[in-house]
Formats: sequence, structure tokens, C-alpha cells
Amino acid sequence: MDQSPSPGLEPVTISSLNDFLYCRRRCALHHLDSLWQDNVWTVSGTLAHFHADDPGYESTATGARIERALPLFADSIGLVGKADIVEFRPGPMGETPLPVDYKLGKRKKWDNDDVQLCAQAICLEEMLKVPVPEGAIYHVKTRRRRNVQFTPELRVKTIETVHAVRKLLAADVVPPASLKPQCEGCSLRDVCLPEITSGPRSLDTAYQQIFDIGDNS
Repeated sequence: MDQSPSPGLEPVTISSLNDFLYCRRRCALHHLDSLWQDNVWTVSGTLAHFHADDPGYESTATGARIERALPLFADSIGLVGKADIVEFRPGPMGETPLPVDYKLGKRKKWDNDDVQLCAQAICLEEMLKVPVPEGAIYHVKTRRRRNVQFTPELRVKTIETVHAVRKLLAADVVPPASLKPQCEGCSLRDVCLPEITSGPRSLDTAYQQIFDIGDNS
């Protein structure tokens, strides 16, 4: 099965959609400059994914078939990635796939996780030619599973985000930093330096003040 995107479309990774909606600068630093730094949250997240990232399958007591680390693609929009877990639930019309994404913390107020999960569903629908009406996010910290309905609005936002990420990466320009709530806990904060490079006291202004002091001494 060919996993390459349609001709003329640069492939966009499913994970980049999450990055983009969380912070466009973070997305560019990850996918344009290949910058990545671990912190306590990224290491904990990696450990939380440890079992889910092992390719393979198993069955549950209810008869569902579980695929782990399943490669995904949607040629029509040039989307590639993988699912942590896909549960294939038996039914009268055959198996219904349900993507399950693992997230370390509790639910955040942003919708980047839901869009990432919806992107997995869009890939599964194109690959398997079956509807995928819902998925689930397992929040490791609270040990709770949250169901996500793939509404028309969420699907539109997901596809729009794919196009927006492709446009950002094609421009090959890292957006300027902006200090915001998402900066708290971001592993790239020490590289991004939003406190210095955003707000009224920009980095250029700080440099200029240093040089002015030097000239007056």
C-alpha cells in the first residue's frame, strides 16, 4: 500500500498539527529548525507512550482487536503519522476503528489534542474506507479516557490546520516569540526565550540599550 502523499503536496505530520495549534513558533522550531529539548514533561510523556509505541496487536475480553503504533496516511491531503493505539471493535457491519491517543496531563483548554486525534481518524477513513465517528484520549495523569466526537466542525478545523501547517513550513520562516500561557512547561522555552524576544522590550531594544550604555561610559 503506497504511503506517499499526492503529487505536489509536501507531507505534513499529524504531530505537527498539535504543535501548530499549541504554538506556531514551537511548530516551526521543531519542524524547520529541528530543535528539540527534553524536560520533565517530555520525558514523562515518552514513558507514558512506552507501551503504546511498540508495534503489535492484541485482543481484549470484549473481542476488540488492538493495533499499536499503527502507521497512518491520507494521500488526499498529504498527511502522515501514526496512531498510539487503534481499537477495532466488532459490529454487525464489520470492525469499527477507534483511535486512542495517550496524553500525559489532564485535559487542557486548547483543542490541539482533539485535532490531532481527528487527523488520525481522517487517515483511517481514507485507508480503510470505513467511517470513524469517534475516538478517545487517555489522560495518563488522571487515568481517565475522554471520548471525542469527530464533528463536521472539528473535521473542517483539522483540514484547515493541515493546510496552515503546510503554508507555515513552505514559508521557511520561524514566527516571532510571544509570551503566553502555553509557554509554561514548554520544553523549548529556554531556546525560544519568549520573555526576552516578545513584548515592548524586544531583543533588539535590549541590545541597543547595552550599546548606548557602552557609548556613554
